[in-house]
Amino acid sequence: MHSEEKGTLLALTGMALYGLEPVVVKSNPSNPVSFAAFSALVAALILWVSILFSNGLEELRENPRHVKGAFLVGLFGTALAYLSYSLGARMSTAINAALITRSEILFSFILSWLFLREKITRRLTVYALTTVLGLMLVILQGHSFGIHPGDFLLLLVPLFWQIGHVVAKGLPYSPPMIAALRNSFGFLLLLPLAVATGLEFSGFLILEGLIIAIGQLVWYKSIKLINLSKATLIITPAPVVAIVLGVLRGEVFTIYHAMGFVLITLSTLGALRLKSELRNGNTF
Repeated sequence: MHSEEKGTLLALTGMALYGLEPVVVKSNPSNPVSFAAFSALVAALILWVSILFSNGLEELRENPRHVKGAFLVGLFGTALAYLSYSLGARMSTAINAALITRSEILFSFILSWLFLREKITRRLTVYALTTVLGLMLVILQGHSFGIHPGDFLLLLVPLFWQIGHVVAKGLPYSPPMIAALRNSFGFLLLLPLAVATGLEFSGFLILEGLIIAIGQLVWYKSIKLINLSKATLIITPAPVVAIVLGVLRGEVFTIYHAMGFVLITLSTLGALRLKSELRNGNTF
């Protein structure tokens, strides 16, 4: 299997996993800050056990100076992102959380073009604009422009994720090491806030930790093989899982949700056929 095909398959696997996350976060009954912190801890423990069994600590000893970059991934990709995610999902719905966070593709295009020299073609731009239209339908629901505080927090999540992804793509570590360091630093950064706001625990944090650990493993492997912008587009249809589960839990699925999801999905299907390229024309 070629790297392009393998990276695409991994990104599709991540799409399925991330579709579950908004429902898990929304279902959590405990303090959202504590939930975010200890979910990161559970994910970190799972990942470190995997690394220890595979003798993967050697790469950390060989490249200790890149730990600073991993700290930034933990700060943006875990601490700030999951804090905004947990609080935003509490104030909004699982369906909105699933769909709004798919605006990640917009930040991905801008940041990957600026810092990773990825080539953004006209076709990719059309797919991105289609995604924007779909997101606007979901957020506005036929009303004049105005964003609910919960939806605003959810819009910050993909920005934080993409800043972390841009840094992670340049790290020399393996996907398990990047994910382990990211969640370890994320937990340490969130722990003081969790203590200050009240430590609470629920069974949902174990499930969230598993989703984070496995999801990040396949995600970091995928963006090592294909463009960050393409991988982000591929995971865009993840909300379908959250939509189905949200409706089963009694959330309202509107015609605007349906139209938005169709547009977002069509743009993703188009991106699947595109090849990862850099601005100088070289392919991965």
